[in-house]
Amino acid sequence: MSEAADLKRELRKAGLSTPAIEAAWPEWWSEAAESSVSARTELRLAVARNLGLSPKALVGEQVDFVWRDKARFKHLGADTDFAVAALNSFGTSLAGALLQSLDHGPGLVGLSAAELRHLLLAETDVVDLPGLVTVCWALGVPVVHLKVWPLRKKAMHAMVAGRGGRYAILLARETSYLAAAAFTLAHEMGHIALGHVHSDELLVDVEDPGASRDDDEESEADRFALELLMGDPDPDIRINFDTFNHAMLAEAVMREGPQYGIDPGTMALAVAHRRDAWPVAMAAMRFIQPDAAPVSQLINDVAKSQLDLSRLGSDNATFVARTLGLDDG
Repeated sequence: MSEAADLKRELRKAGLSTPAIEAAWPEWWSEAAESSVSARTELRLAVARNLGLSPKALVGEQVDFVWRDKARFKHLGADTDFAVAALNSFGTSLAGALLQSLDHGPGLVGLSAAELRHLLLAETDVVDLPGLVTVCWALGVPVVHLKVWPLRKKAMHAMVAGRGGRYAILLARETSYLAAAAFTLAHEMGHIALGHVHSDELLVDVEDPGASRDDDEESEADRFALELLMGDPDPDIRINFDTFNHAMLAEAVMREGPQYGIDPGTMALAVAHRRDAWPVAMAAMRFIQPDAAPVSQLINDVAKSQLDLSRLGSDNATFVARTLGLDDG
């Protein structure tokens, strides 16, 4: 078996997913390169850089991760130390590449939800996912959706990664509804703005933002998200009828939401949370947003237009493009 095949086998044995390994694999590698000692060395270095591995550990030793102790995981559960290290190093490595590909900006730290909402409503009628993505990039905070996952099983909704005082937001869970993704993104923006993530640290939200919790930081980020999206950290959502179906809910939020600068989908989800009416709200979403939207594609299309991958080495640029699906089609 070739040395390259051995390396892939060891990485899979360590628990890394095949898509992550393939994304990290340099384009220039070929069977002909196998005979070159320098090429084999450069292969190990390229893979190590992309996945956040120790290069030394790829030379006949156990796979080891460079960044092991920089992440805080919210409600991780019983996942292994390996999963923590893999997510930590993968996220840190990717965030570093994204930030290197983007000019510095003022960032989100210290901005209030009210300030951000005012900024957005000066340009659009409601605060929604496209607006949130746009303002993040304008402030120098890249927002991307992972198409490649480092582990065999997905285990998080979103991650905020800090590098050198700058921050990137990595989303993982797919959804067809823009409003659902908007709350997740607004929640992660809250973590940054409120100073929950220190420089060179990661904060990983394993659970769905908005789920009931007893974590002060998570509650603060939820309130930030609600104020950003709805204008009030504790919105008073009232419906003037005791029982309602999905069509009634859809009609009400599409009529009322825009009057207050609130996306109808966001208002429907708020009603679902307050009235514990999730089945009705999700059925209403099909009226509010009749065409399913691949949220990951929307987010990464913006990333493709904003990132300057020529600032990276070719191997690192290829890794970013593959991880975000920027080279698809």
